[in-house]
Amino acid sequence: MPTVHKAFKYKLDPTPEQERQLFWTLTRCRELYNAALQERRDAWKMQRVSLGYYEQKAELPGVKEVRPEYKEIQAQVLQDVILRLDRAFKTFFHGVKNGERVGYPRFKNERR
Repeated sequence: MPTVHKAFKYKLDPTPEQERQLFWTLTRCRELYNAALQERRDAWKMQRVSLGYYEQKAELPGVKEVRPEYKEIQAQVLQDVILRLDRAFKTFFHGVKNGERVGYPRFKNERR
């Protein structure tokens, strides 16, 4: 018998202050994603070293020291950003291995 999954949709109606806070947090997450992607690209290009989720996750406390605004964001949120990037790379390499046409993980802009 197949497993049944339930999904719930909630409509958010944030106040203007909450909307500003959400936008601020999403902006920081996008910056972290792009920085982590650039770090992986540079590590491979310069040293032929492949960075993974745990190596980048271990650097988050250092990021918070250099960029104090990241201290305002919960650690799990930042870890999830790194995990999403890691999943993008795993999907990319899985597709390449299977001979599929897949795109390399992209940098995110405000609209993505």
